Amino acid sequence: MKLLPCSAAKTTSPVTQNTVEDEMEMATVRHRPEALELLEAQSKFTKKELQILYRGFKNECPSGVVNEETFKEIYSQFFPQGDSTTYAHFLFNAFDTDHNGSVSFEDFVMGLSILLRGTVQEKLNWAFNLYDINKDGYITKEEMLDIMKAIYDMMGKCTYPVLKEDTPRQHVETFFQKMDKNKDGVVTIDEFIESCQKVSNQ
Repeated sequence: MKLLPCSAAKTTSPVTQNTVEDEMEMATVRHRPEALELLEAQSKFTKKELQILYRGFKNECPSGVVNEETFKEIYSQFFPQGDSTTYAHFLFNAFDTDHNGSVSFEDFVMGLSILLRGTVQEKLNWAFNLYDINKDGYITKEEMLDIMKAIYDMMGKCTYPVLKEDTPRQHVETFFQKMDKNKDGVVTIDEFIESCQKVSNQ
Protein backbone atom coordinates (compact mmCIF):
# COMPACT_ATOMS: atom_id res chain seq x y z
CA MET A 1 0.00 0.00 0.00
CA LYS A 2 2.79 2.47 0.85
CA LEU A 3 4.37 1.96 -2.59
CA LEU A 4 1.39 3.43 -4.43
CA PRO A 5 2.01 7.13 -3.70
CA CYS A 6 5.78 7.02 -4.33
CA SER A 7 5.58 8.77 -7.74
CA ALA A 8 3.62 11.61 -6.12
CA ALA A 9 6.01 11.71 -3.16
CA LYS A 10 8.63 13.56 -5.20
CA THR A 11 6.32 16.53 -5.75
CA THR A 12 4.56 16.70 -2.37
CA SER A 13 5.73 18.36 0.80
CA PRO A 14 6.63 16.22 3.86
CA VAL A 15 3.41 17.32 5.63
CA THR A 16 1.27 16.34 2.62
CA GLN A 17 3.15 13.05 2.33
CA ASN A 18 2.51 12.26 6.02
CA THR A 19 -1.18 12.95 5.53
CA VAL A 20 -1.34 10.64 2.51
CA GLU A 21 0.48 7.91 4.45
CA ASP A 22 -1.83 8.36 7.45
CA GLU A 23 -4.91 8.03 5.26
CA MET A 24 -3.50 4.94 3.53
CA GLU A 25 -2.43 3.34 6.82
CA MET A 26 -5.91 3.87 8.19
CA ALA A 27 -7.33 1.89 5.29
CA THR A 28 -5.13 -1.14 6.04
CA VAL A 29 -6.16 -1.79 9.64
CA ARG A 30 -9.07 -3.98 10.69
CA HIS A 31 -10.91 -1.14 12.39
CA ARG A 32 -10.75 1.99 10.29
CA PRO A 33 -11.09 5.18 12.31
CA GLU A 34 -13.39 7.98 11.31
CA ALA A 35 -11.92 10.68 9.06
CA LEU A 36 -9.41 12.87 10.84
CA GLU A 37 -11.51 15.94 10.00
CA LEU A 38 -14.48 14.50 11.89
CA LEU A 39 -12.35 13.54 14.89
CA GLU A 40 -10.79 17.01 14.82
CA ALA A 41 -14.27 18.54 14.99
CA GLN A 42 -15.39 16.21 17.81
CA SER A 43 -12.24 16.40 19.93
CA LYS A 44 -9.98 19.15 21.20
CA PHE A 45 -6.99 18.01 19.12
CA THR A 46 -5.60 19.45 15.90
CA LYS A 47 -5.30 17.30 12.81
CA LYS A 48 -1.50 17.12 13.24
CA GLU A 49 -1.92 16.01 16.87
CA LEU A 50 -4.41 13.36 15.77
CA GLN A 51 -1.95 12.07 13.17
CA ILE A 52 0.74 11.72 15.85
CA LEU A 53 -1.69 10.03 18.25
CA TYR A 54 -2.83 7.67 15.50
CA ARG A 55 0.72 6.59 14.68
CA GLY A 56 1.38 5.79 18.34
CA PHE A 57 -1.94 3.98 18.69
CA LYS A 58 -1.35 1.97 15.52
CA ASN A 59 2.16 0.98 16.64
CA GLU A 60 0.75 -0.50 19.85
CA CYS A 61 -2.48 -1.82 18.27
CA PRO A 62 -1.96 -2.64 14.58
CA SER A 63 -5.53 -3.96 14.24
CA GLY A 64 -6.96 -0.52 15.05
CA VAL A 65 -8.63 -1.62 18.28
CA VAL A 66 -7.27 -2.64 21.67
CA ASN A 67 -8.81 -5.34 23.83
CA GLU A 68 -8.65 -5.32 27.61
CA GLU A 69 -5.66 -7.65 27.93
CA THR A 70 -3.55 -5.56 25.57
CA PHE A 71 -4.68 -2.39 27.34
CA LYS A 72 -3.53 -3.88 30.66
CA GLU A 73 -0.16 -4.85 29.20
CA ILE A 74 0.43 -1.36 27.83
CA TYR A 75 -0.71 0.32 31.04
CA SER A 76 1.46 -1.90 33.23
CA GLN A 77 4.56 -0.43 31.56
CA PHE A 78 3.81 2.89 33.29
CA PHE A 79 3.63 1.31 36.76
CA PRO A 80 6.30 -1.41 36.87
CA GLN A 81 6.62 -1.07 40.66
CA GLY A 82 3.04 -2.17 41.34
CA ASP A 83 0.13 -4.22 40.01
CA SER A 84 -1.97 -2.02 37.71
CA THR A 85 -4.23 -4.86 36.48
CA THR A 86 -7.37 -3.90 38.41
CA TYR A 87 -7.07 -0.17 37.87
CA ALA A 88 -6.41 -0.75 34.15
CA HIS A 89 -9.62 -2.83 34.05
CA PHE A 90 -11.63 0.10 35.46
CA LEU A 91 -9.88 2.55 33.16
CA PHE A 92 -10.50 0.33 30.13
CA ASN A 93 -14.23 0.28 30.96
CA ALA A 94 -14.26 4.07 31.18
CA PHE A 95 -12.63 4.37 27.73
CA ASP A 96 -14.88 1.65 26.25
CA THR A 97 -17.91 3.94 26.09
CA ASP A 98 -20.07 1.63 23.96
CA HIS A 99 -19.14 -1.37 26.15
CA ASN A 100 -18.24 -3.66 23.25
CA GLY A 101 -15.08 -5.04 24.86
CA SER A 102 -12.62 -3.01 22.81
CA VAL A 103 -11.27 0.52 22.64
CA SER A 104 -11.05 2.02 19.16
CA PHE A 105 -8.91 4.97 18.18
CA GLU A 106 -12.03 7.15 18.38
CA ASP A 107 -12.78 5.94 21.94
CA PHE A 108 -9.18 6.62 22.91
CA VAL A 109 -9.09 10.11 21.37
CA MET A 110 -12.39 11.21 22.88
CA GLY A 111 -11.38 10.05 26.36
CA LEU A 112 -7.94 11.64 26.06
CA SER A 113 -9.49 14.85 24.76
CA ILE A 114 -11.61 15.17 27.89
CA LEU A 115 -8.81 14.21 30.28
CA LEU A 116 -6.25 16.57 28.77
CA ARG A 117 -8.32 19.48 27.46
CA GLY A 118 -11.85 19.11 28.72
CA THR A 119 -13.67 21.58 30.93
CA VAL A 120 -13.77 20.93 34.67
CA GLN A 121 -17.36 19.69 34.25
CA GLU A 122 -16.35 17.25 31.47
CA LYS A 123 -13.42 15.92 33.51
CA LEU A 124 -15.60 15.41 36.58
CA ASN A 125 -18.25 13.61 34.52
CA TRP A 126 -15.53 11.32 33.16
CA ALA A 127 -14.13 10.68 36.65
CA PHE A 128 -17.62 9.92 37.98
CA ASN A 129 -18.07 7.37 35.19
CA LEU A 130 -14.76 5.76 36.18
CA TYR A 131 -15.83 5.43 39.84
CA ASP A 132 -19.35 4.28 38.95
CA ILE A 133 -18.18 0.76 38.19
CA ASN A 134 -21.58 -0.81 37.46
CA LYS A 135 -22.79 2.31 35.57
CA ASP A 136 -26.02 2.66 37.57
CA GLY A 137 -25.61 6.40 38.14
CA TYR A 138 -24.39 6.14 41.74
CA ILE A 139 -21.05 5.62 43.45
CA THR A 140 -21.25 3.26 46.43
CA LYS A 141 -18.66 2.88 49.15
CA GLU A 142 -17.83 -0.55 47.74
CA GLU A 143 -17.16 0.89 44.28
CA MET A 144 -14.99 3.66 45.66
CA LEU A 145 -13.14 1.15 47.84
CA ASP A 146 -12.47 -1.08 44.82
CA ILE A 147 -11.00 1.89 42.93
CA MET A 148 -8.98 3.04 45.94
CA LYS A 149 -7.49 -0.44 46.49
CA ALA A 150 -6.68 -0.65 42.79
CA ILE A 151 -4.83 2.69 42.97
CA TYR A 152 -2.79 1.55 45.98
CA ASP A 153 -1.98 -1.76 44.27
CA MET A 154 -0.88 0.14 41.17
CA MET A 155 1.39 2.48 43.14
CA GLY A 156 2.98 -0.52 44.85
CA LYS A 157 6.22 0.19 46.62
CA CYS A 158 6.06 3.88 45.63
CA THR A 159 3.53 4.53 48.40
CA TYR A 160 5.29 5.95 51.40
CA PRO A 161 4.97 5.50 54.27
CA VAL A 162 3.97 1.86 53.93
CA LEU A 163 0.19 1.70 54.09
CA LYS A 164 -1.82 -0.07 56.69
CA GLU A 165 -4.36 -2.53 55.40
CA ASP A 166 -7.35 -0.38 56.38
CA THR A 167 -5.99 2.87 54.84
CA PRO A 168 -8.07 2.63 51.62
CA ARG A 169 -11.27 2.13 53.66
CA GLN A 170 -10.40 5.13 55.87
CA HIS A 171 -9.97 7.28 52.77
CA VAL A 172 -13.32 6.11 51.39
CA GLU A 173 -15.04 6.98 54.68
CA THR A 174 -13.50 10.46 54.56
CA PHE A 175 -14.61 10.94 50.94
CA PHE A 176 -18.13 9.81 51.70
CA GLN A 177 -18.46 12.14 54.68
CA LYS A 178 -17.67 15.03 52.33
CA MET A 179 -19.56 13.85 49.25
CA ASP A 180 -22.69 12.05 50.44
CA LYS A 181 -24.61 15.21 51.29
CA ASN A 182 -27.96 13.54 52.05
CA LYS A 183 -26.33 10.58 53.85
CA ASP A 184 -28.17 7.97 51.81
CA GLY A 185 -25.08 5.78 51.34
CA VAL A 186 -24.48 6.61 47.68
CA VAL A 187 -22.97 9.56 45.84
CA THR A 188 -24.85 10.99 42.86
CA ILE A 189 -23.15 12.84 40.03
CA ASP A 190 -24.44 16.16 41.41
CA GLU A 191 -23.00 15.42 44.87
CA PHE A 192 -19.72 14.29 43.30
CA ILE A 193 -19.33 17.40 41.13
CA GLU A 194 -20.35 19.79 43.92
CA SER A 195 -17.88 18.21 46.38
CA CYS A 196 -14.99 18.16 43.89
CA GLN A 197 -15.57 21.77 42.89
CA LYS A 198 -15.59 22.85 46.55
CA VAL A 199 -12.24 21.13 47.12
CA SER A 200 -10.69 22.72 44.02
CA ASN A 201 -11.91 26.18 45.06
CA GLN A 202 -10.38 25.97 48.54
